[in-house]
Amino acid sequence: MHVTAVDVNSANRAGIPTSPGFRDVVKGYVALTKPRIIELLLLTTVPVMFLAEQGVPSLWLVIATFCGGALSAGSANALNCVVDADVDQLMRRTSRRPLARHQIPTRNALIFGLVLGVVSTAMLGFWVNWLSAGLALAANVFYVVGYTMILKRRTSQNIVWGGAAGCFPAVIGWTAVTNELALAPFVLFLVIFFWTPPHFWSLAMRYREDYAAASIPMLPSVVGSAEVARQIVIYTWVMVGTSLLLWPLATGWFYPAVAIVLGIVFLVEAYDLKSRAQDTEDLSVIKPMRLFHFSNAYLALLFVAAAVDPFLR
Repeated sequence: MHVTAVDVNSANRAGIPTSPGFRDVVKGYVALTKPRIIELLLLTTVPVMFLAEQGVPSLWLVIATFCGGALSAGSANALNCVVDADVDQLMRRTSRRPLARHQIPTRNALIFGLVLGVVSTAMLGFWVNWLSAGLALAANVFYVVGYTMILKRRTSQNIVWGGAAGCFPAVIGWTAVTNELALAPFVLFLVIFFWTPPHFWSLAMRYREDYAAASIPMLPSVVGSAEVARQIVIYTWVMVGTSLLLWPLATGWFYPAVAIVLGIVFLVEAYDLKSRAQDTEDLSVIKPMRLFHFSNAYLALLFVAAAVDPFLR
């Protein structure tokens, strides 16, 4: 029997499941890797390579680290989607993810995530070095097991400790060039560690009802906005102070100048959020996404400044 486009559209409107086309399947697997998160992670990897090299690193090394890091992050994100498939269906922000929509079989997504993890580890090990490969694998395991499976559903401090997985790319960028650990990349690790709560809690404030509906104790869903904003201010101060520690270790004048300006703006935004959240729970007044969007720009510009600094000495 010949099935026309009209028949398929009618079936969709009637709620009858139809087999996804090849393009939809490919889009689904790409979505499992959460490309936007990968972009942010790689933005903290490549600039550190320039800092570690104190100039321009090998193009091949940058490409190999970029590709291996992207696959490793994609693996962690895909496995996160597998573990969180049940709660993703309950949250408006995540309800369009492939597993929440049953666009891809869970078994296939699990295999896909594991294969990406194996390929990324081998790629980084053979093309970059095994120290970087080991760090990427450790970040992957910690994100999936430590954060997603253990911390996320058990404590309101889940993102504080679980967010450490997102700090590894800065260290990986350094070890890709030097094949050794040092204090400078550890400082950048801590910058991202203290940046994560203000960044994610401002987003979680916007979607606090989602987390409550899914019984996930993200801080904004278990305490008032005033308390969340107070903690955001504290973490922001620590983050800005930590960012300046890189200056005597690995940079000249340009990086600390940019870090100070960006830090002041971040603090102003954090205090503004705290002021708006003081006497209301109305999100249209609190405007938490304003801080969230700036936090992305802050991290990007800070790491670009670290990459540019060696060229200005």
